[in-house]
Amino acid sequence: MTSTDLSGAAAYLAGIADRIAALTATQGEAIGAAAAACVETIRRDGLIYIFGTGHSHLMAEEGHFRAGGLACVVPILASSVMLHEGAVVSGALERMAGLAAPLLGRYPIGPADTLFIFSNSGVNAVPVEAARHGREKGATVVAVTSIAYSQAAAAGRPTLAGTADIAIDNQGPPGDALVTAAEGLTVGPISTVLGAAIWNAVLTETVARLAAAGEVAPAYISSNMPGSKERNTALVERYRTRNPHL
Repeated sequence: MTSTDLSGAAAYLAGIADRIAALTATQGEAIGAAAAACVETIRRDGLIYIFGTGHSHLMAEEGHFRAGGLACVVPILASSVMLHEGAVVSGALERMAGLAAPLLGRYPIGPADTLFIFSNSGVNAVPVEAARHGREKGATVVAVTSIAYSQAAAAGRPTLAGTADIAIDNQGPPGDALVTAAEGLTVGPISTVLGAAIWNAVLTETVARLAAAGEVAPAYISSNMPGSKERNTALVERYRTRNPHL
């Protein structure tokens, strides 16, 4: 193999492009519904929460305090179901019933809010219970998940897509990995790429709809751009008391 033979990389990138195209073709209605929920949340001065376990928690960080992002986004960060304090333990915990309500209980989710839950398989107990918790609190719950994966793994269990108000199918394959290598191994997980694309598509649609109505979204700009200090400082002050991670 030469340094220019990138068949594995090319297959992975082509697979990403195919699934992004599939998102555009099939998930417009769901993405639009999620954006509409976010618009109403912003108009009610509510908050947009993001939650995920395992690698899906990266989506909560993706939405939090970044250039071009919304200041009304609150990540739900629970270290016990993330990875940095023990991946094996967190993997076991995300499958245990009864944990979602205590994990989400520190966040005052309510009827003015939207709760996004990312779970690629969509069958683990904590994400499914988190969706139930959000709905019980009156929030609009948006699931971002792989329908194909859920169908393959559910085995009669409830799914995140079936529990949420709105479900966006990330078009990912069962098992997440995308490319079958020569050794028969399937590699190249794709859910993080697709999740980030979906989140930022919803965010951009939300801001576009507000702009079309003559409203200004509470969005951060890069700290390296002119006028950023004044704008971003004002947004932090506006949301600091309601976002424990600012």
